[in-house]
Amino acid sequence: MKLKVVLTISAIYLAMLGIGFMFAPRELGIDAVPADASPALVAYLRLFGGPFLGIAVLNWLVRNAGPSSARNAIVIANIVGFACVTSMDVWGVFSGDARQMARLFLVIHMLMTVGFVLAGRAGMRTQQY
Repeated sequence: MKLKVVLTISAIYLAMLGIGFMFAPRELGIDAVPADASPALVAYLRLFGGPFLGIAVLNWLVRNAGPSSARNAIVIANIVGFACVTSMDVWGVFSGDARQMARLFLVIHMLMTVGFVLAGRAGMRTQQY
């Protein structure tokens, strides 16, 4: 898979999550956020929308960029971010603490991690960090 495709898919996915957290946190958190969630909890969940949208925009804007240390840094950051989320999904699913939807998100996040690793390796210049 090409890096442009992975960056585009991740940008769309993260934008959807960002908008969801900001405008529909209860619906996005089905089976995790109680229907009678406190206004403080809902406000807290809405805060996550901003960083998701920021990363979505970053990935969208860099999708057509050529090899560079900046693009490499963005790819590595996406690998770290998606790998961390995948790890938390694995923990939640296998401990039994996660909601049923976590199984779907586990697959999505694992695919995004693998996609960034494979496409990133192929698309990154050799750099010293």
